[in-house]
This record gives sequence, structure tokens and C-alpha cells, in this order.
Amino acid sequence: MSMSWNSVEATIRSIAPAIDVHCSVIAPGGERWQHRGDVPIASASTAKIPIMIAIYRMLDQGTVHLSDRHTMVKQEHAGGSGILRHLHVGLTLTLADLLYLMMSISDNSATNILIKLAGMDNINATMRAVGMYNSILARPMVGRLAVDGEQENMATSNDYVHLLDALCKHQLASADACKAMLTLLGQQHNANRIGRHVKGKAGFEWGAKSGTNAGLVNEAGYVRGPDGTMIIAVYCQGVSSEIEGEQIIADMCKAAMLGMGWSV
Repeated sequence: MSMSWNSVEATIRSIAPAIDVHCSVIAPGGERWQHRGDVPIASASTAKIPIMIAIYRMLDQGTVHLSDRHTMVKQEHAGGSGILRHLHVGLTLTLADLLYLMMSISDNSATNILIKLAGMDNINATMRAVGMYNSILARPMVGRLAVDGEQENMATSNDYVHLLDALCKHQLASADACKAMLTLLGQQHNANRIGRHVKGKAGFEWGAKSGTNAGLVNEAGYVRGPDGTMIIAVYCQGVSSEIEGEQIIADMCKAAMLGMGWSV
């Protein structure tokens, strides 16, 4: 497969420096491209990918099970994205339900329950164990960026493409667990970013986890095409709206696909 980064370079030049964009791409053949790939930026809900991985490694160990049940209490209603904060106290969900809600609609209440289950120290240890050295989960999800006195959840686009590349190669957990996690990424409801030029396109599959906060629009995921799997992570800070950030991510993904010779 012929690989060219010309379209990606042209696209990033048209965006930066007006917007702070961090982007990393791994082509199906292993070729890599990055722009500010090792510079930390607020992760927003892309941090839910390593949370999912920590839980699935626990599932592999048999310490938890997808059928395990959790009953919601009022204190678990978290601000920001999701539906659980609008539902009644006493609602009982399985671990499988919580994972689906965290990954498909980015439910913050479900996420915080899973952080408590896995343990924040364990999640960060998992991140280090799988080669994520410049990213951190520092606090639960509250639906906003950190304020004075709080730590922020941070990411680098290089860390996240490294993570997703290993996941697609079934290197982070058992083969069955990795397949299940890729299926969850494929159930992402927001198709306006990486999925914009892929959803419904014959011969292509995609999966991703988005993240959004004030002035911040992110996504990390994969696209499976005719020649293999492309991994991409795009983090945008300083955007005027979610719509603008989503367009940037879609444009970067489209440029990368064109560089691989994939029709878009």
C-alpha cells in the first residue's frame, strides 16, 4: 500500500496555529505521523478507554463478571454527559450495562462507578503497564475541566494511538476481551468525528471514544479499511464550538484516509 502524509500535513497547516491540535496516526503498515503527539492535553472522556481496559483485565482474572449487579444511589449521579443522573435511585444495572453506557453515550455516572470498582491507582497502573507514560486519570468525571486546586485528566495523542494499536492487535487482554472492547468502541453513538466519512461506507468499519468539554473536542479510535486498520487520535483545544472541533477531527481523519489511498 502506498502511504503519503501530504494530505494530513496540508490539513494540519490549514488549522494550526489558530487551534491547538494534537494528532497522531498509525497507518495499517505501521507508518506513524504526529503533530504535538507527546504534548499533554486534557483527555475529557477519551480517558474512558483505559478505564474499560482495566475492567476487562479484571474480567480476565475472574475478579468481576459482566453479570455482576450494581444498585444506583443518589451520590452516584454525576454531572455532564449520560442518562443515569436523570434516572431513579435504586436502579439496578449489570457491569455489562455500565460498560455499554460509559462507551456508547459517555455516561459519567456509569464511568465513576467503574472507576470506583477498578480503583484509580489500578487504572493508572494499567496505563503504565501498557505503555501510556504521559497520560493520567487524576479524578472522577464531573462534566467540566478542572478548576483551581483540582488535578486534570491528561492525555497525549501518541499514548492513545499506542493503546488502540495494541488493542486492535489483541495485546492488552485475552483475545475475547479485546474483541469485546473493540465492539464497545464500535457502538459509539457520535458519528460526527472519526465516523463522519466512514459510517455506512461499504468495506469500512470504525470505532472510537469521543471527549468534549468547554473549548475542547477530542476523539481516539480506529478505521478498518481495505488494507487493514488505521489508528487515529485527535485532540482540539481552543475551538469556538463542538461543531468546529468535530469538523477538524473529521477533516483530519479524511486526510489520513486519503493518504492511505482510501476513497472517501
